[in-house]
Parts: sequence; structure tokens; C-alpha cells
Amino acid sequence: MPQPIRNPAEVKRQRQLTWSRRRSALIRVGLFLAGPLVVAFAGCGTGNVAAKPQSAVLVIYPGTAALDTNCTGCNATDSHGNPVFQFSGRTAQGSSAAVTWSVSGGDPAAGPGRVDAAGRYTPPTYLTADRVPVRVTATLIANPSLTATTMISLTPGFLQPLTPENVALGPQGTVTLTGRLAQAGGREEIRFDLANSANGNSGGVGTLGAPFCQHSQQAFTTCSITYTAPPAISATGATYVVASMRGSKTEAEILLNPAGVNSNPVEHQGALATLMPLGSSGGNNHDFDARGGSVADCCSGTLGALIQDNGGRQYLLSNNHVLARSDHAAVGDAIVQPGLIDNNCTPNGDGPGTVPVASLTTWLPLKSSQTNADAAIAQVASRTLDPNGNILELGARQPDGTLTSAPPGVSSTGGKGEPPILQMTVAKSGRTTGLTCGSVSAIDLDVSVDYFRDCAETEPYVTKLFTNQLAVSGDRFSDAGDSGALIVDTGNAEPVGLFFAGGTDAAGVVHGIANPASDVLSELATQTGNGTAYTFVGSADHAVSCLNYGDDTTSAAQGVSLADAEITRGQQALLSARTVVDPAAGILGVAMGKSSDHAGEAAVVVYVNGRLSPNVPSTVGGVRTMVVPATGDEVAFGIAPLVNASSGLPPLPPAELKRATDVKRQRVRDLMRRNSAFFGVGVGQSFDNPREAALVIYVDKRHLPSNLPPTLDGVRVRYVEMDRLHVTRSYATTVPGAHQCTPQAAGEPDVEAIKRMRLPVDF
Repeated sequence: MPQPIRNPAEVKRQRQLTWSRRRSALIRVGLFLAGPLVVAFAGCGTGNVAAKPQSAVLVIYPGTAALDTNCTGCNATDSHGNPVFQFSGRTAQGSSAAVTWSVSGGDPAAGPGRVDAAGRYTPPTYLTADRVPVRVTATLIANPSLTATTMISLTPGFLQPLTPENVALGPQGTVTLTGRLAQAGGREEIRFDLANSANGNSGGVGTLGAPFCQHSQQAFTTCSITYTAPPAISATGATYVVASMRGSKTEAEILLNPAGVNSNPVEHQGALATLMPLGSSGGNNHDFDARGGSVADCCSGTLGALIQDNGGRQYLLSNNHVLARSDHAAVGDAIVQPGLIDNNCTPNGDGPGTVPVASLTTWLPLKSSQTNADAAIAQVASRTLDPNGNILELGARQPDGTLTSAPPGVSSTGGKGEPPILQMTVAKSGRTTGLTCGSVSAIDLDVSVDYFRDCAETEPYVTKLFTNQLAVSGDRFSDAGDSGALIVDTGNAEPVGLFFAGGTDAAGVVHGIANPASDVLSELATQTGNGTAYTFVGSADHAVSCLNYGDDTTSAAQGVSLADAEITRGQQALLSARTVVDPAAGILGVAMGKSSDHAGEAAVVVYVNGRLSPNVPSTVGGVRTMVVPATGDEVAFGIAPLVNASSGLPPLPPAELKRATDVKRQRVRDLMRRNSAFFGVGVGQSFDNPREAALVIYVDKRHLPSNLPPTLDGVRVRYVEMDRLHVTRSYATTVPGAHQCTPQAAGEPDVEAIKRMRLPVDF
């Protein structure tokens, strides 16, 4: 998940989650029809490079493009969902032409970017100037002497969300927010605004100080600003600091709370003094990709919790993909704090900054069909980690508003963890987003997750299907780098799950996936054998301060406009629904509305007398019903709500939960096999009728099926449209090496200094 200097390579993984909601197109691209274009390229003695117009035989489409280093303005995505600019070769008559692709020119240090065999262009991850031209060439395979050339104009873009990307503050609390541009040198600066929404530029509460920017030929441009909360806060709510440059935007959410809690995730990302609490940055000391004898990029996650065996030996618990490099580590590998992502990708032994805290002991092999958790353990080194199992911010509020470290609760379960329950409020303390809370949104979840051999996720390793997992939803609940964090019940701090994967839906709500805590311990015991048993290291049960940034699922669904066809469908169903109105039976009236279980679908709102709990069909005329408690007067005067409350949902009766679970288990294999767009199926609660369970189906938003039925075997279905889930390890790359260039004249970028920069990034 983000850090000190955000690196483009990290953005590669995050783009699929944040690009659509955090970036807007800079310039629309038009067909290149002009005459010969001559551009002076900076770097490596290329001199003036001429862009040819299309030949009589070959044309590149689209023509000239204007992009930034985040690919804002890109027109397509690659097979991994990352934004790219798609070029195609065409004949003069407009038919497709078979061509090879190449790029040249570009930045003297970062290069021109890259283009693949399919014509998909990805820009370099940073620049050393305000604007850089790149030449794209198509060569006809049938006749290599025939070429066409077009130009890309590159500008710097944001590498990461603001640091920190979320923070909690009490009255008059302050935080310094930092943004970085993919630019070494230049004079670009970031504009900061207070806003009442993530995409706004006005409103909000509190005050901003004067921005301060640092420009250097040896480092990325950084701009910082100090935010101060208002002197009085009447209720918990969010305000935003929005950073913008040339149409690109990113933001940080400030959770203002009258309790005076001050929580900044930055504490979780740096080096800690011994004895170290958990919930901090860490990972395998060898978790990097090497190319040409140097570190190209690196990965890290969260050091989650302490467990102990029945002999009293203590082990650090986190994910396999954090500690064991997705099965590619070796027993005895050093586990370091902080992780390489927070130490400029410099392993312990190659430079200062990290401390070995544990030695990798065992892991649950991801490729094995006999394992059902993403977990690994490492035996703790002497005098490194806090032997009491303290986790950052899991404790009580101090006089200055910060939260103390505290162990998880273990007294009510004997250290075995407790099972998740729908709508249970849970917390996690992770490297990137710190202490955050959400609610259990699905249980008994079958979910498919992709793993890779390398940090850059260019070498697929295995796609693993996990069963009986749990999902947690909530704004800002997690981000890349939080992998391995322990999820606990906020009421008693008892372990509930081990966080390992996540993503963001179209509404901006985060969905985190976790292995049930008790299953993790059980599987590790089986893997170790010899009668070994494990328990969590902790203390008496205690409450956790819940930093809940909200959940916009319902409000976002209600904010989606209905298509004309949906409106017509809903109106037709409303005519049929009027026949079911029966005040004596508790059905008070009907109205036209929108579904909260599937954004963009019409719903017939059915008003009911909550005391009578009448039976309402899941659909009327093929249209979903939204069951809303109301009074007769509210319905008569037209003041009844059109939607259910998004919080405080009633507990589901056991029989209702079993009904949905039985259907899910009967249908899940067929659903996921029959349609690859479905990558997760679990059991949750309907937002259209909270007294009913729902199948929760996670759908790839890039490949939506044409038919998404509102019910399956009589059970309501709630669809979560999002990019496919990914493991949430932080990813960073070093700055790409420059071409062999002649010495620069005075005032040009120090290419060699830039080559030495290593830029941690998360997502």
C-alpha cells in the first residue's frame, strides 16, 4: 500500500483500484493528420527526431497523444487491468495492418517508456522535465522498409495518494500532508484545496497552511501542506484535502472526531525501537527483483501478530506472500523491520535502516490443494519484538489523543480467536492505513486470488481458490502494504482474521479478504506436525478505539442514475406491485426506487409495518423489491424514506442464514466455473431487505455479464462490481537506469544522481 517517495512501479498494481476514481483524462487524443513534425529530444545524443506523417500504405491510430506518467488520458487497459495507451497499425484504406512497435526519445534518465507487441504503450514512471516527447514507430511486418511514426507528449503525474492518505484528528489536531510528482527537476507545483468530497475543490472544514515545495535534480518534486482541524467538532465526519495538478487529482481523507483521537498511519511505516510492537512495516529481506546485478524493485507488508507454540516458543505471524515470498523463500530467511519498501529497497546487509527481527520457519504452500490460508511464521529473534504481542494503536487513548500499543485479547477464547459474524465491527492495524475499522460483510466466502513469482507481478505463479473466508468492507479500511495485519473484534480485541487481499469497488468502498484466525492456527499446526499447537500471544480482552471512515455502499448505489430502460422496467413493475398493498397484513404502500444490492437497477419500494413483519417477495415482475419499515402516516403524506439505513442492520435469524449458506454451497462451484467474471461468492446481508440474507457475488467490473439475476434459488443476490482482488503487499521500484549519455551541460539533470535514487512506493 503508499510511502515516502511513491514509485511508478507500485502504481502499476494500484492503477486498477484507484485510476478511475483518482485520475481524470488530461487531453483527448485525435488522429494524427498533420505534416512532418520535428521534435528536439532531450538525452543520449539523439538530436532532432522527425515524426513522419502516415505513409501511403501505413497509418498509426490514434495519432498524437498527451499523457502523464500515471497514464492519465490512457484509452485502454492491459490484461492485468493496468491503464495503457493502445495504438494500432492500419492500412491507408482503414483495415488492420500487422506491424512491430518501438519507442524512442523520451527522458534522458527515465527513457521513453515501453510498448508491447500489441501496440500497448506504458509511459516511464517519472520525468526530469516538465514535458518530454516520445516517438512511437510502427513497422510493417510484410515490408520493414515501410514505417509510420507518431508522437506522445509526456508530463509528470502523481505517483501516489497523499502521504498519509488517511488520518484521524480531534479538535485542533494537525497533520502534514505530502504529495510527490514523477519529476526530478522542473518547476511544477501541487495545488491543495479543502473539500467536502474526494473529488471536490471546495467545502470541507478546518484550515490549510501555506504549501511548501522542494525541487531538486536528484529527487522527485515534493509539496507539503499542514492541515489543522477546527477548534470544535460536534460529530464524527470526514473532510478532504485534495491535491491537483493539470487536471490530475489525489486526496487524503481526514476523519474528524469529537473524542479527540489522533491517529496517523505514518507511525506504522518507519523503523521502530526495540522492543517493537506489531502492526508495522516488515517483510522478507530477499523480497526484491534483481536485474543486471542491482535491485529493480521490492515488496513489503505488515508484521501482523505474535503466536506461540505449546513449548512457549514465539513466532511472528503474517502472510505467506509477505514473509515467504509466495512460496519462493527459504527456511531461515531474515524477516526485517521496516520492510524494504520503507528502506529505499535496500536489504539488510547492503546498507543500514532495517533490523532482522525473526527467522522464517514455515508457511502454508499456496500451490498445495491441501492449504486454505495465506500464512507464514518466523521464529522471533531475541530482544527484537515485544514479547507481550503489543500491536500499534490497539490500546487506549492517551492525553494527547494518540493511541497506545496493546496486545490482542485472548482471555475468552484461550488464544484461539473467535469466529466472524455478519456485521461484526472489526479493526486492523496495518502498515499503510494504520488503525481502521469496518464491518464483516460476507462469510463462508469462496474467492479466487492470483499470485506471482516476482514483486512486479509479471510472472504468474498460481491462482488459488480459497474457501470459507471472510470479507470486511469500509471506506479506507485497507490498502496495499496492509497484508498480514491481524483483524480483531473491536468489542474485545479477540483475533478474527488474517488480512491478505483486497480491492476497491466502484463506490470507493474497500473490500478486504481475510483467513479466519482459528483456521490459520489450525492449518499451521497441521503443517508443522509433531503435535504442535499454536495460540495467539495476548492479554485480557479489551475494547479497541474504532476509527471508522464509513461505508458509502448504500449512498453510492442510491446516487447512480437509472437508465431509461430501467425506469420503464421499474414503472411497469410498480403497477403490478400495487396489487399486494394490504395495510391489514402490514404492507402499507409501494413506490418507485433504486436497489442498494445492485447499483443501477430499479427497485419497487415496499413500505411495511415493522411490527407485523409481513412476507414480501424478493421481486415483483422481475424487478427487485426494497423493503422499508414505515408508518401509515409517513406513507400517506409521502414522507417515508426510499431506502434502508446503511448502519445498525438487524441480526439475521439462524434459519435465514442457513438458507442462504445452503444455496451458496450448492451453487458456488457452478457459478465460478461457468462465468469467469465471478471471482468470489459468499453469504451476506441484503441491503434491500436487511431481514434477509443475500448471496454476495464479486464481479469483475471490466467483464460484466449481460445478465445478473436478482435472486438465485429464492435468495437475494448482492453484487459487488470491482477489479479483481489482489494480494495487498506494498510494491516499490528503483528509478530505471538511464541510457549511456554524454556529460550534461550546466543546468541539465544529474542523470547519474537520479540513477542512484531508490523510490519506495505503495499503493
